[in-house]
Amino acid sequence: MSLFAFDEAFIAQGYRSIAGIDEAGRGCLAGPVVAACVSFRDKILIDGIKDSKELTAKQREKLFDEIISNAFVGIGIIDVALIDKINILEATRLAMKKAYENLGKEVELLLIDAVYLSDLKVSQRAIIKGDKKSASIASASIIAKVTRDRIMRQYHETYPNYGFKKHKGYATKEHLFALKKFGPCPIHRKSFSPLRELMLF
Repeated sequence: MSLFAFDEAFIAQGYRSIAGIDEAGRGCLAGPVVAACVSFRDKILIDGIKDSKELTAKQREKLFDEIISNAFVGIGIIDVALIDKINILEATRLAMKKAYENLGKEVELLLIDAVYLSDLKVSQRAIIKGDKKSASIASASIIAKVTRDRIMRQYHETYPNYGFKKHKGYATKEHLFALKKFGPCPIHRKSFSPLRELMLF
């Protein structure tokens, strides 16, 4: 079954409109967590939609523009201070909620990658590995990833010692080496391992 056919199966069940939600940056050591919500306009099919992790940066950028042109899109961004205050799971849920609220369209069903948003009064399906099954969720993963990558490239200009434009805040060897050499910067998540273990705060 194609990713678009997966979504269409819910329409066949009687839902008139659906949207997919996914996030980017949940496992990073630095930077915000970003969520996106995507609801395609009627009968739209875009070639190449799949889990953002299976695409090159160039492919994601191209698909980002196509999705924006053919769908309602909402984005939610939660910064480092709030991540450290409420924990990453709750921050992810809040980013997803904000993404839905910013969609600009009411939908009857939300397809969410492995998360349930209990405080939203809309039907939902938490779908394990949803970004590999649903076109709406995969598209949300692309929007969230491209948006977050752009933010991290901007942060690289402010904090060039850490290589954010390359690893986007993930725990690569380069990033961990920079942390040990320079210590943390203001966008590092002080509640995350290995920052706690290194006693950098």
